[in-house]
Amino acid sequence: MLNEDSIQYAIENTRVTVAPKNRIETFGTTVFRFFLVTELMDTARQVRVRDGRLHAERPAIITPANFHRMLDEGFGDKAAKFVDWLRDNAGEMAVLRYGFQFRKTDMQESVVYDSVETVLARLRENADRAEDPLVTVIHGVDEGWEVCLLKFATDMIQRSASGNVDEWRRRGLL
Repeated sequence: MLNEDSIQYAIENTRVTVAPKNRIETFGTTVFRFFLVTELMDTARQVRVRDGRLHAERPAIITPANFHRMLDEGFGDKAAKFVDWLRDNAGEMAVLRYGFQFRKTDMQESVVYDSVETVLARLRENADRAEDPLVTVIHGVDEGWEVCLLKFATDMIQRSASGNVDEWRRRGLL
């Protein structure tokens, strides 16, 4: 199990070397293809490459009137009172909700006997040739590789949010 220092280390050492050209779709599911490259700590010139898919569900607009639906399970009376207060006082506030599913069934991993720089360069070239607007190459740490993938996911949410909001406004949904 990762401790707080390991999590922070993974976050700080996550580098996207090929960023997706597209953002998270506003009105549909977006499936990113990722290659997550990590160095094995105990051996020289051994690199693990994880190849998989990260599914970003369609973002949703949550208004104060709908917050109670999100808090039905596991929250007590104080949370319900706060939701009531939000409904009465938050006016036109809206929150964007993004959901991700990581499906390990879509993931494969292999160990490559080469330098991490060479492996990353090869994957960058392959990504450029594939012309897939949803491919990403991430350099991370082996022990906290899932944290690295989640860091990428949160960065994509931040990158996509303003475009999603603009699209909802253009269509009169906000």
